[in-house]
Amino acid sequence: MAETRVLTDHEEIRDWAAARAGQPVLRTLGSSQDKPVLAFAFGQQAYQDTDRGWDEIGEVEIVEWDEWFRLFDERELALVVAEDVPGQREEFHEFIRRP
Repeated sequence: MAETRVLTDHEEIRDWAAARAGQPVLRTLGSSQDKPVLAFAFGQQAYQDTDRGWDEIGEVEIVEWDEWFRLFDERELALVVAEDVPGQREEFHEFIRRP
């Protein structure tokens, strides 16, 4: 596994996603009472029919960055990503509680 770094700065996160053709999305699982899960849709996935969602489980909604970051900050999250390697655009990421 490549080295990782932790991002909390909104511009750094936006730049990281943009470099991978990523869009901010909310994924709803199960009941309407569940909190939406923050996620990214990369490349063509961002333009697929959102009525089906990913793997036909739940619903996926592309949202504005402002809404996505509001939830990101409210939940005190940080984004762990792989260090950039020249010639590669690794999409690995995970959300953690801020240290």
